[in-house]
Amino acid sequence: MAGPAYAQPAPAAAPWAAPQNVLQLSASGQVEVQQDLLRLVLSTSREGADAASVQQQLREALDAALKAVKTTAQPGQMDVRTGNFNVHPRYDRDGKISGWQGSTDLALEGRDFPRITAAAARAGTLAITNVSFGLSRETRARVESEAQAQAIERFRARAAEIAKAFGFAGYTLREVNVDGGNIPMPVVAMARATSMKAEPVPVEPGTTTVQVTVSGSVQAH
Repeated sequence: MAGPAYAQPAPAAAPWAAPQNVLQLSASGQVEVQQDLLRLVLSTSREGADAASVQQQLREALDAALKAVKTTAQPGQMDVRTGNFNVHPRYDRDGKISGWQGSTDLALEGRDFPRITAAAARAGTLAITNVSFGLSRETRARVESEAQAQAIERFRARAAEIAKAFGFAGYTLREVNVDGGNIPMPVVAMARATSMKAEPVPVEPGTTTVQVTVSGSVQAH
C-alpha cells in the first residue's frame, strides 16, 4: 500500500538583485530667441449710482472699442478677445451700498506688432493697461525642438563620458524624462486711463531663453 502523499514546499524565490552600475544624470539645452508675440490689454472703468447704468456704460465702451479694432483683425496676426466684465457695489462706513463701479478688458494678441498697436490707438474708449511679449506657438514649437535635440545630445555624450571615466565600454539607457519647463512672458504694466491718444504706442520686444532638460538613468556595462 502506498504511503501518504505530502506536498513539497515550493523552491525559495531567488532574492531580488538591485541593478548594478546605474548612473543618474541630467543635461540641458538652451536656445535664445527673439520674442515674436505681442499682447496688449485695453481696459476702462466706470462708476455710477446704480448697477444698470454702470453696466450700460461699460458695454457701450466695449462695443465701440470692438467695432474699432475688429476691422483689422486677422487670425495669428491680430486676434481679438474680450476679457473681464464685472460690476460690483461700493460700501460706505455703515456697510450700506453707496454706489457701483465696474471694469472691462479687451485683449489684442498676435505677431503683427504694427497692426496691433495701430488698432489699440483706434480704441479710444479703452486704454492700454498691460503690455506683454512672448513666443508664438510656431516659434515655441521650433525652438523647443532645437533645445530638446541639444539636451538629448548632451545627455548621451555625458553618459558615454562618465561611463568611460569609470572604465566601462558603454551604457544602456534605463529611464529618461524630458522637461520643457515654462517660458516666462515679460510684462510691462501701464497706468490705467479712461482714454488714449490716437498714436500707436511704441513697443520693443526682447529675447527669451527656451530651456529643455533631459534627466534619467543609464546602466554602464
